Amino acid sequence: MSQLPEYVDGLPNICGSESLVEEALRASRNQPVFLPESRVDFERIRSACAIALHMHQPLIPAGGGDLANAAIISNLKYMMDNQGIGDNYNAPVFHWCYKRIGEFVPQLIHEGKEPRVMLEYSGTLFHGLRAMGLHDVFDALKNATCNPQYRRAIEWLGCPWGHAVAPSTPAQDFRLHVKAWQHHFAAIFGLEALARVRGFSPSEMALPNHPDIAYEYIKTLVDCGFQWVLVQEHTVERPENGWGPEKKHLPHRLICTNSKGESVSIIAIVKTQGSDTKLVAQMQPYYEAKGLSRWELAGRSVPPLVTQIADGENGGVMMNEFPGMFFQVVNESSGSDVPMMNATEYLEHLFAAGIRESDLPTLQPLLQKRIWDRFKPGDGPEKLEKVIAELKKEDGRFHMEGGSWTNDISWVRGYDNVLGPMEKASSQFYEKVLKPAVPTSDPRYRNALFHLMCSQTSCYRYWGQGLGTDYGREICRRANAIVETDF
Repeated sequence: MSQLPEYVDGLPNICGSESLVEEALRASRNQPVFLPESRVDFERIRSACAIALHMHQPLIPAGGGDLANAAIISNLKYMMDNQGIGDNYNAPVFHWCYKRIGEFVPQLIHEGKEPRVMLEYSGTLFHGLRAMGLHDVFDALKNATCNPQYRRAIEWLGCPWGHAVAPSTPAQDFRLHVKAWQHHFAAIFGLEALARVRGFSPSEMALPNHPDIAYEYIKTLVDCGFQWVLVQEHTVERPENGWGPEKKHLPHRLICTNSKGESVSIIAIVKTQGSDTKLVAQMQPYYEAKGLSRWELAGRSVPPLVTQIADGENGGVMMNEFPGMFFQVVNESSGSDVPMMNATEYLEHLFAAGIRESDLPTLQPLLQKRIWDRFKPGDGPEKLEKVIAELKKEDGRFHMEGGSWTNDISWVRGYDNVLGPMEKASSQFYEKVLKPAVPTSDPRYRNALFHLMCSQTSCYRYWGQGLGTDYGREICRRANAIVETDF
């Protein structure tokens, strides 16, 4: 396969080769990824566990004193250059965290063990690491990802390039984030490695629950070749009763229907509990899985899969406790009846055992049952909005803000000083770039897209009001200025 350059005109390769990327994905769609190389005896095991590491640093206008003219740099570089501020002294450890799995996996496999780990790195992190000259991270990760000796242990998950949150990102922009990440990943690791990416990890574990937005979100993932998506257990419900998933350690089918009556579905892997880095740092999924036995699914006996994701570098537990616990669990689980497995590996074994996707129990985004009790799919967006307004009036707790790893943060309101400029930048990009169909290979398109996606990171809201929101508004200002000047 021909390879993509990692940088084009000084910017990461985030667009311009869509047909090449799509062809690589299409050609591999029906081919198993991990099954031929898996060492797991699926019929013999009782249960399995999966861990995923989320890695992200935003890009911020902080390379200089004047905010309006400061260079856009990685937040990691800002931390490195200002280690006396707050907890920025952790920056060198973060650097190690970003590359260490690439070192751990070969070591463990050479010791005869069977490590497994899923990795999710944002596009802004990739670019930031490269811009800082931290090539050792890429060397280690490439070896573990692409070397046939080790690749069975590593599963990469797709994600939005700029850590955009689905409920508050216009559907056309979210699709651009997903495609940009695929571009960028392929440019770093190769098209063959991209063809092995089947799962998607959403920023902030956010799942839209507005029927039209949820439909567009899942349709984007399916159109971009993803087989499954990670969901938080309290963001989904069973269609028949509105309750949470009954057997949360089995894969489900997430079905999203819009106001026009169109439906789309994707496999959902349920992440249980809240977002506590200790759950992964202390390898809780393994110890929970040890207490489980095989379950019945479609008349067959199958092992449950306990799945967790956490920040791969944040917090003392991830920096300090995770390596020792990871090694301990890999050593104990390898060859046992409770192995570590990655989600796609598990699914491929499941389907090889005779389970079909249609056999999986179904889920839908939370609070939708109350809509479908009053609204017939196909009655159109106006009737839908009327029903939603009625439900909100009747119950102040009813909302269409989606769900995420936390119920404490709304990703669609409360930050008007950032969300307003974000909406303006998106609207400008749509009117002057997308609507006229400017070629994605045009350098002006790439520059505008880069700034648009940088502006849509959740960090500018997660950090709270202050410097973070200032960063967000400044990036939006630049995105608007570029579109107004260049188009």
